[in-house]
Amino acid sequence: MPLPTPDAPPEPGPTSTFCENPALRDAWYAVARVPDVTVHPVPVTLLGTKVVLYLSASGDIVAAPDRCPHREAPLSKGYVQDGCLVCPYHGWTFGDGGTCVRVPSANDDVPPPPRAHLQTVHVQQKYGLVWLCLGTPAHDLPVIPQDDDPSFRRLNTPVEVWRTCAARMTDNFLDITHFPWVHLGTFGMAQETKVPRFELGELDHGWFGYSYGVRALNTAAATTVSGQTGNIVERQMSSGFHLPFDVRSTIAYHTGLEHILLLLSTPIDDVTSYFTFVVWRNDDFTIPSDEVLRFDMAIGAEDKVMLEQVPGVMPLDQTTLVSVQADKCGVEWRRKLMELMRGS
Repeated sequence: MPLPTPDAPPEPGPTSTFCENPALRDAWYAVARVPDVTVHPVPVTLLGTKVVLYLSASGDIVAAPDRCPHREAPLSKGYVQDGCLVCPYHGWTFGDGGTCVRVPSANDDVPPPPRAHLQTVHVQQKYGLVWLCLGTPAHDLPVIPQDDDPSFRRLNTPVEVWRTCAARMTDNFLDITHFPWVHLGTFGMAQETKVPRFELGELDHGWFGYSYGVRALNTAAATTVSGQTGNIVERQMSSGFHLPFDVRSTIAYHTGLEHILLLLSTPIDDVTSYFTFVVWRNDDFTIPSDEVLRFDMAIGAEDKVMLEQVPGVMPLDQTTLVSVQADKCGVEWRRKLMELMRGS
């Protein structure tokens, strides 16, 4: 059963909060990597709700509120034994689907009370990640067709905690005007500061955004990613969003090399977020994954340093922040997010 949600959605305002909005609770969010959920319970927090993940005997990942229905002990402080999650307080034990399979204090012939079973959270495994939906899923996961293309390999990165609002992260990942200012240590030095006019529209597979060309500085660290040795490389790119907070960035080089990034911002609460990204590349698979990811992770670290200096929830309305033509993708994303949160 999904977790309960408030009966009436709060009206999103200039600095709207996310945690109690029913529409956001009906969306999917990446919270962990699949290989991280093994022999130990994994605690995560999504939209202010504490959840425990554990690997059951059937091999499925179970997600449930991080509280035992007996006396509310945190189940993540317990342990997994034979594919069952054991509460650290009184040993109540939960198996496949959150079913309570043992109450140590009760006689063996007495079944657990009906309310002893965990109210599980919707969970999916996709792109090497664990995705949760606290409410009733209203939409599918974002589509990355390269995941099914054998000419591409998929590379996963750790899930980090960023001390910033998920909305600020999404807006940042849709924006190219910060490149020559924030990313001087990676690729931004050769980036033009003026942004030519571009058109917004449907990209493919449910992504909405824009396409553009970028002249990027090709440092020694970047040559592994670009596959080229010149000081400057030309990249054809696109940036697009999938509500509420998913961003896809595509990079294509004239050599035929493609580099696809799925940038995922998950609200732990209104001002703290999980961040992870996934890369797909059609290279020859010989370069070690950590070498490929090192450059992109350095770019993400530059974003993190900047965003963690900006406090509070990002205003979502169209008047509080000042925007120009180059910001119109982020402006459109905020407009659509507000519509989603209003239920319109």
